[in-house]
Amino acid sequence: MAVSARDVKALRDATGAGMMDAKKALTAADGDMEAARQMLREQGLAKADARSGRDNDQGAIAVAGDDTAAAVVQLKCETDFSAKNGGFTALVQTLAESVLAGGPGAVDQHAAEIEDLKLVLKENIDVGVVEHLQAADGNALDSYVHRQDGRGVNAVVVEGSGVDAGALHQVALHVAFAKPQFLSASEIPAGEIERERAALLEITKAEGKPEQAWDKIVDGRMRGWYAERVLLEQGLHGEKTAVKDSIGRGSIVRFVQVLIGD
Repeated sequence: MAVSARDVKALRDATGAGMMDAKKALTAADGDMEAARQMLREQGLAKADARSGRDNDQGAIAVAGDDTAAAVVQLKCETDFSAKNGGFTALVQTLAESVLAGGPGAVDQHAAEIEDLKLVLKENIDVGVVEHLQAADGNALDSYVHRQDGRGVNAVVVEGSGVDAGALHQVALHVAFAKPQFLSASEIPAGEIERERAALLEITKAEGKPEQAWDKIVDGRMRGWYAERVLLEQGLHGEKTAVKDSIGRGSIVRFVQVLIGD
């Protein structure tokens, strides 16, 4: 049957399909808009399977929550162009709100929406990191999302115990840009520490340093190595005051950081 240009446009707007694909689907469905949409969706899913192996290290991150509970969700895609799409950023925020309310498994409730987005954007899109944090009694959470072109690209949630709200937020900001790997030195695998210390000792020897100074020199270099990786040992915002000394008598319990590209 003949289909109108208006119906073709409406179907294209609803699905993101090309003009000829929309026209063919409407014709095959005898003008039934919903049937045509489902047909395009099924075709899109078949194509999505073929795209599933393609790299998707772009995307967007969203955070939802308050000072007692928070959720972080990463939605991955192939290009930053798609990651900046309004539908994409809206969906990742919806996912975060769902995880906040229902836990990590809540993302499964949005499988159809994710599949529809694959149809519209024609990219390999899937959910990446999903985190759900609940502060322990008496503790507080703080979060920060760094945005580029309207999408979250770097998200942090920090839990503190007995830490002033302003100081906790400064720690969250610091984590975002310093990107520590560990909260404390005790979290670093012992084998990794031993290998680094041995390597630094060999470097110190090769430099011709006096033997009696080797341990002291290596200790100093290890402090620098820890400061590159360990949040509590880092200088807050690159200053001399260490994070552990900037939070008064309180403590940082944990932190989560999610980055686009990681």
